[in-house]
Parts: sequence; C-alpha cells; structure tokens
Amino acid sequence: MPLSPSIIDRLLGTSEGQAAFEASEKIIGAGHECYWVGGAVRDLLLEKLPKDIDMATSAMPDDIEKLFPKSDAKGKQFGSIVVAVKGHTFEITMYREDDSASDGRKPESVQFGTREEDAKRRDATVNAIYFHPVSGELFDPFEGEKDLNERLVRFIGNPKERIEHDVLRMLRMVRLRATLHGQYEPKTYEELKASAKKIVSLSGTRVLEEVEKILLCPHPEIAFEDLYETGILDHILPEMAVCKGVAQPREYHHEGDVWNHLMQVTTKFTEDHEIDIRIAALFHDIGKPETFQIKERIRFDHHAEASADSATKILKRFQMSSDREKKIHWLIRHHMMMATFAELTDERKAYWYFHPWFQELLQLFYLDAAGTTPGNLEFYDEIVTDYNQFLNAHPRPKKPLLTGHEIMEILGIGPGEKVGELSKSLHDAQTRKEVTTKAEAKAYLKKLSH
Repeated sequence: MPLSPSIIDRLLGTSEGQAAFEASEKIIGAGHECYWVGGAVRDLLLEKLPKDIDMATSAMPDDIEKLFPKSDAKGKQFGSIVVAVKGHTFEITMYREDDSASDGRKPESVQFGTREEDAKRRDATVNAIYFHPVSGELFDPFEGEKDLNERLVRFIGNPKERIEHDVLRMLRMVRLRATLHGQYEPKTYEELKASAKKIVSLSGTRVLEEVEKILLCPHPEIAFEDLYETGILDHILPEMAVCKGVAQPREYHHEGDVWNHLMQVTTKFTEDHEIDIRIAALFHDIGKPETFQIKERIRFDHHAEASADSATKILKRFQMSSDREKKIHWLIRHHMMMATFAELTDERKAYWYFHPWFQELLQLFYLDAAGTTPGNLEFYDEIVTDYNQFLNAHPRPKKPLLTGHEIMEILGIGPGEKVGELSKSLHDAQTRKEVTTKAEAKAYLKKLSH
C-alpha cells in the first residue's frame, strides 16, 4: 500500500524533503532507477518524518558523479556516494549483491546487481522496503510492511548466513528492536544468541559507532538488556555485564542492583544530552563490582575513580579519540562530588564553575540522581542555583591573551612556578582592563619580568 498523502505533504514542507525529491528526480530523469530505502521508508510508513534519507539506484558510481559534480566519492569503491543538494546530504548506493567471500567484518568486494538482488543483501525485512519518489510505488519483496505493523524484527533469509556475512548486523538488529520498541522473530533471536561470540571479530571502531547509535535511539535500555540476554555484551562490554546482580544499599537505591541503576539512567536521556554525556552516564558506575564491600551498609568506596579507569580501558579498546576519552574519564571520576559543592570557597567554586566541562558534569549529576529510586534532585537543584548566582556575581573570566607556552617563548624561560605566577598576574591585569591586546600583554609581561 502506498505512503499516506499526509506524510508526503509534511515531508515536502521541509527543506530536506524537497532536496531529497529533487535529487531523486535528477537521477530518474537521467534514465536510472532510484528508490528510497531503509530507515527513511520505515519511518514514513510509521507516519514519522525521517532524519536521514538513503537512496538506492541502478546508476553506476561514475553516473552519479556526473550528475552531482560536488559529490563525496570516498565510498565509491564500495558502491556508495554522498551527494549534496540545497545544503542537505544523501547517501546514494548502487544496487549490490552480497559477496559470498566475507570475513564477517566487511565485504571483500562489491558486485553491482539488480534491485531484487540488492534487497536480498539487506539485514532486516523492515529495512528492505523500497519507495519510488515519483510513482509512489512500494517494492516490498520480504513483506517488511507486515512485519513493521507487528513491530517484528526479522532477518532476511537465513539468519546464520546474514550474520556470517557481517557480524555487525547483530548489533543493528538489537538496535532496530529498541528503535521500534518491537519484538524478535524466533529464529532471529535464536541466532543472535548462537552467534554471540562472533562479535569479537569486529574492530573497536565499528563497535563504538554502533554503541553510540544505540545510546541515541529511543530505548537504549531495551538494547542493552537484549545484549546481555543474548550474551553479546559479554564480548563487547564485559565490564558492564558484571554489574548485573551487584546489590546496592537499599536505603538509596530502590531500583535494585547496579545494572538496574545504569538502565534507569539511560531512560532519562533527553535531546540535550549529547553522546559523550550518554557514554559517561552508561559507564559512571561500572567500577562498583570491584569496589563492593559490606560495612555498616553496602559501600562502594572510590568507585568513581575505579569506574573512570575502567571506562578509559573500554574507550581505548574502542579506539576513541584521546580528547573525548579524557573528557569522559574526567566526568566519571568527579560524578560523586555533588554533595560537596556547598562547602567550597569562592576560589574553589571558580575552578569548578569555570571549568570547560562543568556544564556536562552537571548533566551527569542530573542523570545519576534522576536514574535512582527514590529520585532526589535536592543537591542538584542547589548546585544549579548556586552556579547561576556565582556566575552573576563573578562574570566568566576572558580567555587569556597569552598562553603559558607563549609566555615562556617571549621571556626565554622554561616551565615552572614562575610561568604560573606571571600568567596569573597578566590575567588579573586583563580582568581589570589594564591590558586589552596581545601587544599590551607582551609589554606588560616584559615589564613584570624586569
């Protein structure tokens, strides 16, 4: 059955929708087939506006490059080109068929084929529904629309063969169920469990990409529960898997064990929580199993430090950039400081409140408290109030005109306390507006050093 006119009208009311139709019509007008496929069609059938519109075509890579001279052809060898139309980008893939020789990590080669062959190589039935943007025709060879109505997650063809060709499909199917809030077709679920160990063949980079997508989907808690139940989590995040069954003090955690707390935290994500905060929240208590003790009550002394160190090991394994890794480590390491801010001097508050990552630390404070039963946001609200009052009374200092490295270079001195003293004096003068330019800063610095 065709897409409803109302969702098409809504899509045409957006600049992205207009650009997508224009790109498609250009390809079709040149004599090639062009269909929208995947998540975009799935969303449209659910009466939702898609975030990304991917297209499949009978055209060859060279044909697409001629039609869109400013295209990004980095994926050309794999039959994929990204084109830009009116400020929007669309991934266009050539009809392909599966390469029978695969190591389970990536295809050895790309073989172009027909629309029918292209459909067979896709992962889930609900992702193999093709929409023709001009005629409105739906091509649905595996009854994906029926499965979508049931919110059924089902591999196309033989589940074992689908996984053997690309083991990343296991993570994608788990994410698909969490996205649809759906259910598994029995053979699909059985094979996810049977093939769990195969996930170790994936690179850390590919696992991280999929974990990030899971954290950004509507129900990450469903996905992580499935990863645990299928045994996949044991192989990609064993540090998380061991949180299951680790008791917490009943007085503070009616939600249950450490695993329950982490899952409840993920249900509190909102659109303003960016991916690094979500990762920090997911890992913020993974040091609790190794720090578990029973004293006057259950305790996890120094678990923030243990969790931060454990998270760093995971992120190195995932080949995350060092800048992101350091920030996430810092956030997790300091997530237990919430109750101490009322005792700080203004000088120490300035250190924390002006820290470039403090607002993200505030978000982690919120998620930790909101993901606990009974939720207690009292300390969080107090910090937010004090933070705003402090910033009103102490405007954020301007960026220093000269860095420590520049000071050493200008004066010909090496690292040491002297650099810090000069930097502070210069910054104080800048705050008093005695120094306003780099030239004045250099002159002031030279005067100080005599």
